[in-house]
Amino acid sequence: MELRPLRFLRNLGRMRQIVSVLLNHGFGDLVERLHLGGYVRWSRRVLFKRRGRQTPLSRAQRIRLALEELGPTFIKFGQVISTRPDLVPDDVLNELKQLRENVPPFASDLAIQRVESSLDAPVSLAFRDFSTEPLAAGSLAQVHRARHPDGQALAVKILRPDITDEIERDISLMHEFAVLIERYIPEAQVFDPIGLVGHFARTIRRELNLSREARTLEEFQRLFRNDATLTVPAVYRELSSATVLTMDFIEGHSIDSPEKLKELGIDCSALAANGARIFLKQAFELGIFHGDPHPGNIRVLADGSLCLLDYGMVGQLDEKTRDSLIDLLVAIVRRDPAAAVQVVEDIGQPFAEIDRPLLRAEIRDFIDTYYGVELSRLDIGRLLGDFVGILISHGIRCPGDLMLLIRALVTLEGVGHTLDPKFNLAEVLQPFVQSAVRQRYSPSRIAGDIIHEVKALAVAAHRVPVSLSRTLEKLANDDLRVHLEHRHIDRLITEVDRSSNRVVIGLILAALIVASALVLKAELHSWWLSVPIYLLSSLLGVWLVYGIFRSGRL
Repeated sequence: MELRPLRFLRNLGRMRQIVSVLLNHGFGDLVERLHLGGYVRWSRRVLFKRRGRQTPLSRAQRIRLALEELGPTFIKFGQVISTRPDLVPDDVLNELKQLRENVPPFASDLAIQRVESSLDAPVSLAFRDFSTEPLAAGSLAQVHRARHPDGQALAVKILRPDITDEIERDISLMHEFAVLIERYIPEAQVFDPIGLVGHFARTIRRELNLSREARTLEEFQRLFRNDATLTVPAVYRELSSATVLTMDFIEGHSIDSPEKLKELGIDCSALAANGARIFLKQAFELGIFHGDPHPGNIRVLADGSLCLLDYGMVGQLDEKTRDSLIDLLVAIVRRDPAAAVQVVEDIGQPFAEIDRPLLRAEIRDFIDTYYGVELSRLDIGRLLGDFVGILISHGIRCPGDLMLLIRALVTLEGVGHTLDPKFNLAEVLQPFVQSAVRQRYSPSRIAGDIIHEVKALAVAAHRVPVSLSRTLEKLANDDLRVHLEHRHIDRLITEVDRSSNRVVIGLILAALIVASALVLKAELHSWWLSVPIYLLSSLLGVWLVYGIFRSGRL
């Protein structure tokens, strides 16, 4: 699949910019392998002029710098794929974690216009006060401080003008790049380029819809309404829309300043344990969790309770995935490699044939490493890292939300250690695992599972006669069809195309040689007929050869 001409022409300027950045950061070989040279030469600028760097940079550093230079969409893409250690090499992963959003705030008059058009009311009527200076600016939105007519302090999050169109354009081009990568760089299929772009598109579109973030805030408020240790900002629906989100402004302290917190009389050890408990309750009991619990998104209130900010990135774990995680921990405790292998096969999405004997051997070694260690003393970050390493070595991908949970747990463990060097995430995790195991093997749960399976079997049994009748009817009417899926046949087509092009070029050259001999041998009185025909056929032949060279399929 080549670049779609209409889409390419519509985005020619952006495509030229992307390719230029790739070339300037030393990825000219990638541009050439993707056959983008011909498209770039359509522009009036010469882009194949590489700029050298004084200081040699690693591949990972060049990737990060290229993403930063390409702007908000690509910065967000780097941040999202930095949650996928099952797909991205460690050196690139560590570098992507350093991505910075050096985005200046947009003009205050534009922010006011966006608020007024969104709320269909002047700012002076919607708010008692509205600060024209933003509190913070990100690649997608910026936040202004305001005050409700009743006096309540507010934070107003405003989406950047035209950001949706810009991101949709870039997502479209990223998808085209992913298709080309899978076509021309077969070894990159291990990273699932199209799947990565799809995962990113779903993630960033959720963040672009502030109405969705408002619903998420309200959902967390409902779930933690009886938990005084977590404060969730209240949403003001009458002052919110898809492009503007108005919520309570939370005064609090940064969680990564333990010395200051101690001066305020806050117990940092209890704070670390409470933060872990809140997060694990989200993941293992409620099935929905804050996907980015880094220090910038956590505030400590005066009474020692916590407040989580920025609910744009939220993960969800269904009951099956939660059960699989519990099964993995139980298999480690019970030293049961067969059960652990089953968990891997249930959770993972293999993109290559699995070497099961080798997988069982590595799982056995993995379990032996942690067997005998009390659950309360397990290093959860290391355990999850080793587990992901096994998946990577066997070409097994993890669901995106599960990888988001693993990254969040590692981040949370780091925040806990900042507050309390003796903090152990496993100690907080232990009661959740025990509760989940008791609940899973309770008589009511087992009975419910049996009833569910019986119902499924009954439905299947009911459908068998109907399906069999339809199949027999199609067979009797000679209407039975078999759908065949050809995998990687495009490579065969490409090779056949190249072979035929070479044959065509050979025939053209042979014809020109023969025609030249005939023209030289022709009588002088017939030159007015033979020479024009010879020149015309030569021009057509050269034009055909040039077209084959331009297609890159010689």
